[in-house]
Amino acid sequence: MGCCDAPGLMPVETALNKILADVKPLEAVSAVSLSDAMGRVTAEDILSPINVPPFANSAMDGYAIRSQDLNTTDTLVLAGKSFAGIPFAGKWSEGQCIRIMTGAQMPEGADSVVMQEETEANDDQIRFLIKPLADDNVRPIGDDVRLGDVVIAKGTRITAREMPLLASLGVATINVIARPKAAFFSTGDELRPVGEPLEAGQIYDSNRYGIRALLEKFGCDVIDLGIIPDCPEKLREAFVKATNEADVMITSGGVSVGEADYTKDILDEQGEIGFWKIAMKPGKPFAFGTIENTWFCGLPGNPVSAMLTLYQLVQPMLAQLSGHSQYQPPQRIKAKATTFFKKRPGRTDFQRGIYQINPDGQFEVATTGNQGSGAFSSMHQANCFVVLEQERGQIMPSEDVTIELFNHTLY
Repeated sequence: MGCCDAPGLMPVETALNKILADVKPLEAVSAVSLSDAMGRVTAEDILSPINVPPFANSAMDGYAIRSQDLNTTDTLVLAGKSFAGIPFAGKWSEGQCIRIMTGAQMPEGADSVVMQEETEANDDQIRFLIKPLADDNVRPIGDDVRLGDVVIAKGTRITAREMPLLASLGVATINVIARPKAAFFSTGDELRPVGEPLEAGQIYDSNRYGIRALLEKFGCDVIDLGIIPDCPEKLREAFVKATNEADVMITSGGVSVGEADYTKDILDEQGEIGFWKIAMKPGKPFAFGTIENTWFCGLPGNPVSAMLTLYQLVQPMLAQLSGHSQYQPPQRIKAKATTFFKKRPGRTDFQRGIYQINPDGQFEVATTGNQGSGAFSSMHQANCFVVLEQERGQIMPSEDVTIELFNHTLY
């Protein structure tokens, strides 16, 4: 067992449960127009203000009839037409029919539609080749949605599936829960912005780009505070700014045990640490706590560790903070390992993998190779995490493993 696999670390599931037990949805609610509703979370049930369809209409191009008229004859006289948006408004008698198009309003008294392929027309004489039942090819009022139905539940995140539904109901505005405001910054004297030349011992700050991308995918309003050097006073200033402006503060780096890792110390000084260090690989030095009314999530500094902890722990937290009660965690399924996976007992491993479905319909997964917490190229190659249980050891080819498919936030 290595130095990073020390006993007593909090299991990943316990850490996540503690986070979700503490975090409550934001209370602020605002009305937004439908055009601005994409990605927002509903603050209340949305009830349908109308029936859909609002009138009985035809499901086919054909002829609207009174079905009983065909009890004594197979030929009816054409009395008019009903088009979508231009309904038939005249009088029609027994023994007559109405030409009707798909989606057009049913004439008063009609109870059935015979599709045109099942008729023969000779001027205004229409011969029917079948005898339909009442309600054939008719969409009744409220066939899709009825007035007063709950069409979208409270806590639903609006996606491209909900937008046209709301539009079809004529809903112009909806009440939504406030977006979480997330302030984030990277720490470290070794970090340099992209586009600048590197000097000895320096690296580019990649974490903020990944953090920002995921936070925006999670539905947050982001506040990028940049790179903060390893200076206690500068860090305190960043903490104060984040606390004043954001619901959540997210840092990367500075939560380990190095001489210049001040982030955890300042959190301990200004706020309260809920927990620090979890039995997770990569990502052990993850810190969670509060400063006044702001939640704090301290991510490790290594790029893969930062992204993994943000994805596994902060994503469900932000979903809960935003009131997204319909949130579903990434899907996990069983797969056959096709390569060797190196592991030691002590922590739950989230290794980067590439899954595929073999000709027999079975999921198979291979390693992306280098699993180092600084090897982000293997994250780019992956399409899943291979989730290896805390007490499990190395995995040989053909063994069963659990894989977690990337959700939409990583695509």
